[in-house]
Amino acid sequence: MDTSSKENIQFFCKNSVQPVGRPSFKTEYPSSEGKQSCCGELKVFLGGLSFVYFAKALAEGYLKSTITQIERRFDISSSLVGVIDGSFEIGNLLVITFVSYFGAKLHRPRIIGAGCLIMGMGTLLIAMPQFFMEQYRYEKYSPFSNSTLSISPCLLESSSQLPVSVVGKSQSKISDGCVQTVAIIGPIFGFLLGSLCAKLYVDIGFVDLDHVTITPKDPQWVGAWWLGYLIAGIISLLAAVPFWCLPKSLPRPQSREDSNSSEKSKFITDDHIKYQTHAEEKGKIMEMARDFVPSLRSLFGNPVYFLYLCASTVQFNSLFGMVTYKPKYIEQQYGQSSSKANFVIGLINIPAVALGIFSGGVVMKKFRLSLCGAAKLYLGSSVFGYLLFLSLFALGCENSDVAGLTVSYQGTKPVSHQERALFSNCNSRCKCSETKWEPMCGDNGITYASACFAGCQTSNMSGKDIIFYNCTCVGTAASKSGNFSGVVGRCQKDNGCSKMFLYFLVISVITSYTLSLGGIPGYILLLRCIKPQLKSFALGIYTLAIRVLAGIPAPVYFGVLIDTSCLKWGFKRCGSRGSCRLYDSYAFRYIYLGLTMILGTLSIFLSTAVLLTLKKNCVSKRRSFINKRDRTMVSTRFRKENCATSDHLLHPSYWPGKETRL
Repeated sequence: MDTSSKENIQFFCKNSVQPVGRPSFKTEYPSSEGKQSCCGELKVFLGGLSFVYFAKALAEGYLKSTITQIERRFDISSSLVGVIDGSFEIGNLLVITFVSYFGAKLHRPRIIGAGCLIMGMGTLLIAMPQFFMEQYRYEKYSPFSNSTLSISPCLLESSSQLPVSVVGKSQSKISDGCVQTVAIIGPIFGFLLGSLCAKLYVDIGFVDLDHVTITPKDPQWVGAWWLGYLIAGIISLLAAVPFWCLPKSLPRPQSREDSNSSEKSKFITDDHIKYQTHAEEKGKIMEMARDFVPSLRSLFGNPVYFLYLCASTVQFNSLFGMVTYKPKYIEQQYGQSSSKANFVIGLINIPAVALGIFSGGVVMKKFRLSLCGAAKLYLGSSVFGYLLFLSLFALGCENSDVAGLTVSYQGTKPVSHQERALFSNCNSRCKCSETKWEPMCGDNGITYASACFAGCQTSNMSGKDIIFYNCTCVGTAASKSGNFSGVVGRCQKDNGCSKMFLYFLVISVITSYTLSLGGIPGYILLLRCIKPQLKSFALGIYTLAIRVLAGIPAPVYFGVLIDTSCLKWGFKRCGSRGSCRLYDSYAFRYIYLGLTMILGTLSIFLSTAVLLTLKKNCVSKRRSFINKRDRTMVSTRFRKENCATSDHLLHPSYWPGKETRL
């Protein structure tokens, strides 16, 4: 994304070819009309390309924001969601070779336009399952009418022999600054769009919202995830329009310095020249094919490039995994809604990253850092960033008190893995279904898997509010006198958790800024450590390695490890395992943050190796330069002495012994 924009702009501005039979009588400067036409079309191209980058970045950011929504909507695990997220990079790899080869030979603006159409259609297809699957059904306790009732959840469950749960299923420099800035803005709008859509119910427009008994703060809430994909798809389709109206190439605006170049070389288009050019291109392609393996060997034989490639790959594994599951971490660890999680990421974290990248470029330019200086800044930003990230281990929240899973039914102590059981003496007669997850918050502040597991005898419903009474298990752990009642939904985390969330946001923003400071220095290091003729190839290998070795696997193995922290799995109608209903906050925090820190530490060691290798090369080059200079000085002095002696001997007034004669 960082090199293709410049390449597209340069290719588009190549000299156009005049039609045969229309000779040009302008011998020095192009007309002002031609300049205006070129500049106008170039601005259209640049604006269209920026809009394309915005649309692409918007779709990518929105995909990250809908991870938890898709997981709940289709009742799938985090590992499978990671595969879905990584498949975006797999799709890129399938077409990148084809596009890079034929893009330079065909009508590039139309190739870009066709790519936008395909991208737009693909984005629209992501939303299609919503319209072909049944409506979302969340697990809830559903009395038979809206009036005041006296129904025993315990007896109701005991008379039911259904073994499975009712789970929801279905449904130029200035130019380069322009494009990259828009590419940063895109994810911001993507996460903000995700925040907006997460506030809307998934089946909005298809169901009566008055009958929806959950709110966006409920863990079972699923927002209108599909709506954002429709918006992003339409934006991508609109981005294709300008490129179908642009020519294949534009004349490059000429300056007075290159006005002496031959007009014939610009505008002659006879068949012989075309044939000769085509033959030369074929020869170049064959030559490039023969040089591929030696060039690859030369790149990987460069220790600085190879170590930097390894360091970047490991670091991007850390960053991709962290960013993919950050909304989920905020929801599960701090009890925040999906909408709020996406909002703070889009409005706080991503701008901090953009500011860090900009600051890194300013530092490089202002202090004119050398190659070793760039490596030091890259390493320093990683070290301080991950040290700040280390403090997040202390900014977690306690587990929610869930009877039988995190605390005992007496509410006195945490339960071990072997002691976890939803059944107890207080609900043994109820014959509740272990596969159901219809959380109820008791009057004692403990959450129960269902009103049945709480041993509730009666219920009262008025509108959307359901209150359960005479709950025997609530009475067992009640810390105060009362009627042992409870309400539908999970109990909220304590007030201290909201303060921890505020601290987490502050540290997270500073960490994002610090880590992104090394972005530009690292990129400069990549460009300067290789031969000029291998730069394009090196960037291509770098991009390919990041996508294949980081973009695809990181979300998958992060998801697999996060799944191990699940305390209560949901089940589908067919009986297979669905999505996780409750996570162990401690295990989730140590897995998510610990895996990120391990990868970050490994990347720091590799970055240190890069710096040491650079210093070693600098020292060896300095020594070889000094030795070469010394040899040159000795050789020069020797030649001067020889010349002086020969001149002395050739002098007419010289005879042997003159210097010693008084």
